[in-house]
Amino acid sequence: MASALRVSDFDYELPDGLIAQQPMEPRDHSRLMVVDRTTGSIAHRLFYELPEYLRLGDVLLLNETRVVPARLRGRKESGGGRVELLLIRQLDAASGTWEAMVRPSKRLSIGSIVVLDGESADRVVIGGRHTPSTRLVSLPMGRTLVELGGQMPLPPYIREPLGDGDRYQTVYARAEGSIAAPTAGLHFTPALLEALRAGGIRVEKVVLHVGAGTFRPVEAEDPIEHDIGQEAYEFPSSVGRAVAEARANGGRVICVGTTTVRVVETVASRQGLAADLSAEAGLTGLFILPGFHFQVTDALVTNFHLPRSTLLMLATAFVGKDLITRAYAAAIDQGYRFYSFGDAMLVL
Repeated sequence: MASALRVSDFDYELPDGLIAQQPMEPRDHSRLMVVDRTTGSIAHRLFYELPEYLRLGDVLLLNETRVVPARLRGRKESGGGRVELLLIRQLDAASGTWEAMVRPSKRLSIGSIVVLDGESADRVVIGGRHTPSTRLVSLPMGRTLVELGGQMPLPPYIREPLGDGDRYQTVYARAEGSIAAPTAGLHFTPALLEALRAGGIRVEKVVLHVGAGTFRPVEAEDPIEHDIGQEAYEFPSSVGRAVAEARANGGRVICVGTTTVRVVETVASRQGLAADLSAEAGLTGLFILPGFHFQVTDALVTNFHLPRSTLLMLATAFVGKDLITRAYAAAIDQGYRFYSFGDAMLVL
């Protein structure tokens, strides 16, 4: 069924100079826009001032996924043409089979061999289609992605080299499996997290492994027709207890990033909130658009997202169309840094 939404509803013009090319140093010195949904107010702060807006009994929810060096480059064994592989997820460890985005896919028939860059010249075998936009590939057995020459899969709008790959990881990254960082979490430092805990903020962690669906462009004019794909998540029982205790004691659940929102709202939609949310793991294809009823998320820490993206659509659903339009206009006017290495927004 068609909706009243159009992908053009989530478009805006951004000067190229506002796309952050390098992460802020220190991490928590990025800017923080504070948006109040009740009053409509917008304040301009710094990220290390975040504790001023949280209170005793709140739950801060983080995504502890870790980005893997998922970008491989090489040449066709036959003909020598350049090939780039972006590994999405491992499908079968026993055979080394992965789902991957392959460029140029149309020039690679089933059985084609790609010789990877590097002295070892490892070989990857290209298989058939897994989805309309991905292929099956077979990697050499017994080799890690680092040994295969895997590189950090920075987004294409970041054109400057990153000296330290760990700057595209959160300081609490643990569970390997993402092909993009949960970027709202890049602003936290160990000292800031300790200060939050010292202030009575409960810090909890879930996992959502960011896949291609999170950043795949929305090409359908009606966003409801877009397939966001499936991404693996883990929701521990400790988070369910923390959510229940916060609700019972007047605390709030502050989700850091759109990925944590999708995890908790997926679990709540399946289990309901009549009792404590129990541990759960699986795949989610939850696509949050305006009109969505948030059951768990009370506040959101997020970056400034690309136009026409699923991330901006989720943020719009939470903030409201008019207010988020004002907030983005203010960010551009005030020279905020946008996208993965950019500044942050706290929505209360």
